[in-house]
Amino acid sequence: MKILWNPWRYEYIKTFTNKNESSSKECLFCRLQKQNDDEALIVYRGRRAFVVMNAYPYNSGHLMIAPYEHIGDPTQLDLETIIEISELVKKAISVLRQAFHPDGFNIGANIGRAAGAGVPDHFHVHVVPRWVGDANFMAIIANTKPLPIGLRESYEVVKKHWVNGV
Repeated sequence: MKILWNPWRYEYIKTFTNKNESSSKECLFCRLQKQNDDEALIVYRGRRAFVVMNAYPYNSGHLMIAPYEHIGDPTQLDLETIIEISELVKKAISVLRQAFHPDGFNIGANIGRAAGAGVPDHFHVHVVPRWVGDANFMAIIANTKPLPIGLRESYEVVKKHWVNGV
């Protein structure tokens, strides 16, 4: 068996899989919104929510949209925040279409740890661009996901398209 080392994932594993340790640390989305945009990979800051690149993407261009408010249950968010998040999802789709020309999208939220939420106490929506054939034998056989563009370059492309409008 061959091993593909990816030690940069350890911080993620250490922070979000150990309940005791993660509960003592600041929430990922609360921490990101305090950092500068380039450091945090924040693409856009709205009035009530922000758009950030996923540092551990399922596909190139994987975005997350989160409210500034630390709330895990979307039913507890006010209407204005829900509307802004919806508008940002719509804009994210347009931007990703312009930037990467995907064949489709996965859009969703995992609400609660049992549903697969890596950050269960801060609601967020994933917008993942998809291409025909992007799920291949590498993920199945080697548990490895090849991405065609680096995270920083992907961020620059998305941010440029976001700023220039769609």
